[in-house]
Amino acid sequence: MERVGLPSPLHPLITLVNYDETKPALADAGSQYLLHFYKIAFKSKFSGKAKYGPGSYDFRDGGLAFVGPNQIVELSDDLEEHEGYALFFHPDLLYKHPLAARMHRYGFFSYSVTEALFLSEKEKKVIRSVFEAIATELETSIDHFSQDVLVSQLALLLHHCDRFYNRQFLTRNVAHHDLIDRMHVYLNERFDQKQALVSGLPTPQEVAEQLKVSQRYLSDMLKSLTGKTTQQHIHLKMVEKAKEMLGSDLLTTADIAYTLGFEHPQSFNKLFKQKTGLSPAAFRKSVFPN
Repeated sequence: MERVGLPSPLHPLITLVNYDETKPALADAGSQYLLHFYKIAFKSKFSGKAKYGPGSYDFRDGGLAFVGPNQIVELSDDLEEHEGYALFFHPDLLYKHPLAARMHRYGFFSYSVTEALFLSEKEKKVIRSVFEAIATELETSIDHFSQDVLVSQLALLLHHCDRFYNRQFLTRNVAHHDLIDRMHVYLNERFDQKQALVSGLPTPQEVAEQLKVSQRYLSDMLKSLTGKTTQQHIHLKMVEKAKEMLGSDLLTTADIAYTLGFEHPQSFNKLFKQKTGLSPAAFRKSVFPN
């Protein structure tokens, strides 16, 4: 904090910066830092128009952006980037608290900046009230209750973020379903072109890169709207293609396995049976009973 000209934290493991009261020193603008903390930035408005695939976000008047520990961040020289609040907290703050074991559920700490959480006015009031409660607690002298109170307030903040992201998945129904359609087109082309024979099965990371979204955002969005993760969608598309190929007696089961990207036919047999309840041989027999 001292390096960028911000005041010393009131608590060793968590601090809340109000950029309306304190601006960072921008002499080191452009410098990159390895962040050892979680960061939640709350802005009353976002500059510009955030793009999402072929469309753009609504709720452009403000929201939240998230950064997890051990990520590289760059100090911006844009004063608009230093407005609102920034909450920093170290993973050690959560030590011995149930929240520590739940942090992996909050995938938004792995989302890209363009996948920020955009808030309605009502939602901004809710988030601001939690930030203000944290600020009040930080101004109170540290005692035996401080950490428990701060972690409870942080847990409430993350619950709200999770709820509002789920709302964002639902309210951007058209954009997200366009994304799902493009995913299916890509997977169809991937299997139809027999690229899997060389490259192996598609991975969630590959699909996300193709769609230009972060892997965790794609998986969380799919889970919210379809009940299935990216990996599950890949497996379902693979099974669909496998059924087409098993409907022909020109290829052996091993040939089909290799064409779909499996290194070992046994792995294909196991996954196909897990998804359909039938082995590939049994499925083919149901198609060609004689």
